[in-house]
Amino acid sequence: MAGPTFEKGSILIENGKIVSVGKEVSLNKENIAEVIDASGCWVLPGLIESHCHIGIIEERKGFEGDDCNEKNTPITPYLKALDAINPMDSAFHNALSAGITGLMVGPGSSNIVGGQFVFIKACGRNIDKMVVLEPAAMKVAFGENPKSNYDSISKSPTTRMAIGAMLREELFNAQKYFKKKKKAKESGDSFDEDYRMECWLPVLEKRIPLKVHVHRADDILTALRIAKQFDVNITLDHCTEGHLIAEEIKESGFPAIIGPSLSNRNKIETQNMDFKTPGLLHKKGIKIALTTDHPVTRIQDLIICAAFAAREGLGKEEALRAVTINAAEICNVSNRVGSLEAGKDADIAIFDGDPMDIFTKTLYTIVNGRIAYEAKEIGV
Repeated sequence: MAGPTFEKGSILIENGKIVSVGKEVSLNKENIAEVIDASGCWVLPGLIESHCHIGIIEERKGFEGDDCNEKNTPITPYLKALDAINPMDSAFHNALSAGITGLMVGPGSSNIVGGQFVFIKACGRNIDKMVVLEPAAMKVAFGENPKSNYDSISKSPTTRMAIGAMLREELFNAQKYFKKKKKAKESGDSFDEDYRMECWLPVLEKRIPLKVHVHRADDILTALRIAKQFDVNITLDHCTEGHLIAEEIKESGFPAIIGPSLSNRNKIETQNMDFKTPGLLHKKGIKIALTTDHPVTRIQDLIICAAFAAREGLGKEEALRAVTINAAEICNVSNRVGSLEAGKDADIAIFDGDPMDIFTKTLYTIVNGRIAYEAKEIGV
């Protein structure tokens, strides 16, 4: 993980931030409100789920709790996940009980352009107060999902050619729109802003990436081709067959968010899914994170996914990075979370042993310096 590892150490928290961390931390005990004795425990940065649909597909709610995909039109960049997340979803408690403190949440992959992701904390009742970064990414999807959704209603796209063409057209129009806006601003002319196009500005200015749903190698290559054509940043989410074209991904410089590898191979696109993929990509020098894609795989199994990836070639240290600092960097929030460093948010997970051991329990999950989950509360 980022920074040194201490066998014994202390963390001082004040006003929701980490003040200091190290083997010896200077403490004014008179001003300490609460002390957690974590002797013999593993103390880590709060874990980060870098791609999920928590609160948008609510557990045990069926259609009434499913707001993941607007399936009637294939291009919907103006949709915000922020408007659909229900913090009362019971899966938030499951996330906290697993030491997860940060969540990248957004629309599904039924549309070519699904809308805007948001990065949030895992604890809260008011979604606006949970936000770390919004918008955090723009969701786009290739391959089987948009094809099958729109083929079922006899509407384009029904081929990979149409998906590529329609995304190019949208990006082309977005570029034209902003060229006109820039020209009008420079000349002092009036300009009527278009709400449906304004949402592309952070993408075209490279402040947020396209969050690209890709499984097959050919779809990954199409995503890389379009990113190069329009000079935008992307993250390769799922990246199931990334190991087959690892050299090309390495040359692109883009990161991969791999998973949900704990689920079954129920789609044609996931026939080559394997926990070896993270290790193979890491060895090529590609920055990787891991995802459960909740609810495809349960969010509380994120660390289990990391353990399998570690066993299959990624190694323990890199697997931990994949669900902490790497995930934070890929999600553009590493200035606040992902590592235990002075000045960052006090998001901390405390385990009674190696978190990748199936018998290990989460003892505490701390978000913004406050205990959000404590094992003894439920008698575990």
